[in-house]
Amino acid sequence: MVAAVGSGVRAADELPPLGVDRGSVTISGLSSGGYMAVQMLVAHSASIAGAGLVAAGPYDCAEGQVQHAQGRCLGRGAIPTARLVAATRRRAAAGLIDPVRHLTRARVYLFSGRLDTAVPTAVTDELQRYLLQWIPPRHIRYRKDIDAEHGMVTDDHGNRCDQRGGAYLNNCGFDLAGELLQHLYGGLAPRRVGALQGRLLTFDQTPYLRDRGFGPTGWLFVPPGCAPGTPACRLHVVLHGCGQNPAQIGDAYVRHAGYNRWADTNRIVVLYPQTGDTAPMACWDWWGYTGWHYPVQQGLQITALRSMIERLATRDRRCYSATLWEHLRAGRVGVVWGRVYARGSQRPLGWFWPTARYDLVETGPQRYEPKPCRTSQ
Repeated sequence: MVAAVGSGVRAADELPPLGVDRGSVTISGLSSGGYMAVQMLVAHSASIAGAGLVAAGPYDCAEGQVQHAQGRCLGRGAIPTARLVAATRRRAAAGLIDPVRHLTRARVYLFSGRLDTAVPTAVTDELQRYLLQWIPPRHIRYRKDIDAEHGMVTDDHGNRCDQRGGAYLNNCGFDLAGELLQHLYGGLAPRRVGALQGRLLTFDQTPYLRDRGFGPTGWLFVPPGCAPGTPACRLHVVLHGCGQNPAQIGDAYVRHAGYNRWADTNRIVVLYPQTGDTAPMACWDWWGYTGWHYPVQQGLQITALRSMIERLATRDRRCYSATLWEHLRAGRVGVVWGRVYARGSQRPLGWFWPTARYDLVETGPQRYEPKPCRTSQ
């Protein structure tokens, strides 16, 4: 059983196949998470319906250069937005990202605090300018009238509004998560007041990406009525900012950023991926520390995030009943010195005998467990 939010979380398990609605997947992020959310929106515009972008700049602002990430993308110099737009078109033409025509249907919420000293409002202004190349103005809502420092703004938790640091949660008397979600999804039921009815789970991120900036464990909030076998719920992905992964602030962002109370009453599953020890300053890769492909569909972190979304959109775990020879040919098992192991989980299956039959359940990308097919669902 999974523990309720109020009583903590259980040990990390596999990401469950909830069958979320693929047509209503949205994403949001703060700071480096905002930059990564921009990358996800642009790279996968055919399948990401909208994005909430807090304290972020244009797609591939850094152009693979850390000096740009630390300079112009943080307000220290002019951002070449027209060049970034042209580069986006070239990548789409080359098939590295989805065709840009899909951006025309996206809904986007932008936020910049008037007192933000990390990512000044001028940077987010350039993000708006970039997005308006494709997205109709009526689809974009931009709030920049709150006297907030750099952080995720709430109406009940965190620093004073004009303070920077700590968990980067600022109590400004403004429900940013709520306004963001309402813009992305339209009319929503009021948020939960009091104890949440949903469940907060930890899940194993290693099947999706080991190291390369990813941590071993992420969080998932599952509201009432969104368990496997129920009608499809919506999915919102939340990306924390630099200095906000579990090693820095524990689960403060997951619990107090404000998303869960809205998700709890509106059947929205919330995915909270987490960076790890190998991520510089706990940041997502928006300047190229994982390789040249960081902002396109081939990017390691983008691929991992996309695989998590696909996993949550899957309704059933696939189970394969086949001979060891068939499993080997399909890449579901490996053989070392005559011993057979399930791929990904490394669970032993015994000696290799080509005609022996085994059931293998796919529990993640390229990860299989020996479990009977008839009971794997």
